[in-house]
Amino acid sequence: MKSESRTAIRLGVGLLFPVVCLAGPAASFDHSSWNPKSAAAYLDRRAQWWMSWPGAARDHDTYCISCHTALPYVLSRSALEDHGPTPEQLRILSNVTKRVRLWNEVEPSYSEKVGPNKALQSRGTESVLNALILASFDAQDGKLSDETNAAFRNMWALQRTTGSEIGAWPWLNFDNEPFEANDSVFYGACLAAIAVGTAPDNYRVVPEIQGNVKLLRDYLNREHARQSLGNQAVLLWTSAKLPGLLTAKEQGSIATELLSKQQSDGGWSLSSLAWTWRGSSPKWLAKLWIRSEASPFEGKSDGYATGMIAYALEQYGLSRDNAQLARALEWLRRNQIQTEGRWPGYSLNHAHEQSATGLFMSDAATAYAVLALTGASGRP
Repeated sequence: MKSESRTAIRLGVGLLFPVVCLAGPAASFDHSSWNPKSAAAYLDRRAQWWMSWPGAARDHDTYCISCHTALPYVLSRSALEDHGPTPEQLRILSNVTKRVRLWNEVEPSYSEKVGPNKALQSRGTESVLNALILASFDAQDGKLSDETNAAFRNMWALQRTTGSEIGAWPWLNFDNEPFEANDSVFYGACLAAIAVGTAPDNYRVVPEIQGNVKLLRDYLNREHARQSLGNQAVLLWTSAKLPGLLTAKEQGSIATELLSKQQSDGGWSLSSLAWTWRGSSPKWLAKLWIRSEASPFEGKSDGYATGMIAYALEQYGLSRDNAQLARALEWLRRNQIQTEGRWPGYSLNHAHEQSATGLFMSDAATAYAVLALTGASGRP
């Protein structure tokens, strides 16, 4: 990215910069049995819908950044595009930059009217997502921008320094697995660590943040053994971005456990990975009990679990020659719904019809399937 483009975003004009994702530049890939163009079209449509959906709208003509739609879009879309950023990418990055600039003026994404602690939870969640998006953007240019530095300052200011969650962040909890539930604080801490490890200029070793980074490392090391396997898959991805976070033995143990849960068709099932009894609230268990849509809990493979785990294993460094990873990628090639461009994803929380909001998990599934299939591991 050229320096004048970086100036343009700081001044709020032009916005002619190349977008970046954790995937790095577009990769060559075998798409003999899946359709990258229809995947790109689906992701673009969903990003457009999210940005215009009244439910996502926030003050100062901004909108919230979601873990299921907007964030995965930013992280994956460049893997399918080698001709510069899409308009949707530019709009998301402009929105994030605006909210970072106006951090002390914009309202939290959710207020206390929604529920206890929701203002603080939403503030903590947004601070992490903002830092991750802007850090991945700056990684392409190789230089940390003023806006990204500001996003990190906002993030560190909200890191917990006392209590059982010391080192992590307040995180939205609506009893919605896997992104907004009791155990999602760990997921959020992983995203914060990915942001730190992705940021250029060796940001992770800047002296001023070493106390914060130590708190974060200590939290992830202290808590990871008690996490769901879904959270541990995200941690495996995280460990590739933040060197020394896990030992080689710990990484290998997580990878082995993930591979042991692969199903006979080559995929993985979200329902078997995304939650633990320890991390589940009575409210969520009640939703599980009365849920009318039974099929997800029959254990069939889905796009989100398979895409995320395949991507995490690639991040870890597992070769595509590995028979189990090859079977996972073949599952992804076979299971794109090509008429729509998406991969199947389902909610663990609600029995949705094929509505706009019912596609949230398909949004995440499609993004991580794309990252896995393009081989966009971000590793040397």
